[in-house]
Amino acid sequence: MTRAGFILAAALGWALLVAAARATPLTRDLGDGLTYVRIRELPADLPGGAAVPGQALILDLRYLVAGRDAAAALLAWAEFGASVRSPLFLLANRETGAELNAALRRVSRGKGCVVIGVPGPGFEPHLTAKSEPAAEREAYAALERGEPVMSLLTENPGKVRLDEASLNHPPAEEEDAPAAEVVKPAPPIDAALQRAFHLHRSLRALRRL
Repeated sequence: MTRAGFILAAALGWALLVAAARATPLTRDLGDGLTYVRIRELPADLPGGAAVPGQALILDLRYLVAGRDAAAALLAWAEFGASVRSPLFLLANRETGAELNAALRRVSRGKGCVVIGVPGPGFEPHLTAKSEPAAEREAYAALERGEPVMSLLTENPGKVRLDEASLNHPPAEEEDAPAAEVVKPAPPIDAALQRAFHLHRSLRALRRL
């Protein structure tokens, strides 16, 4: 292989790796048999394997646009895999693509599928959550940035801590002043994800899972 050919092959390989990384679904374990999966591409990101009784899944479809065939594949996968003993919580919103939202309107809730989200034009979920669009977008982005998933589910005014830098290097004019306390801003609450989480824990408490 010539040097130019080698460089081209390497560049193509790198591009494929980057594309694959972008398409990989974001997954988090929420404990007690509940798993969160953020779908970036349909149908490639749909979890494989048979559903396990007692295990539940949150599938995040918010802000996802997909064509009619992909939406039909999701619907078929959901209807086949979900049951009352292995429920599927589908998160969506007004910015989920039109074809996907049309498919979600055909989801049979009684068979273990529940559509959850903040209602809006063209989107009416089975279970509603309350959030402003900007707040929901920020909470969604926070998980992508690496915010711990449980911090997006729990109301917390923020953790108060001492600023160690101030303790070690106080300003000259304030050397005798008490060390300032810094309040870490509370992470945003993901209302739709929180609703799904609480529903799962309620089903657990009622011994329905």
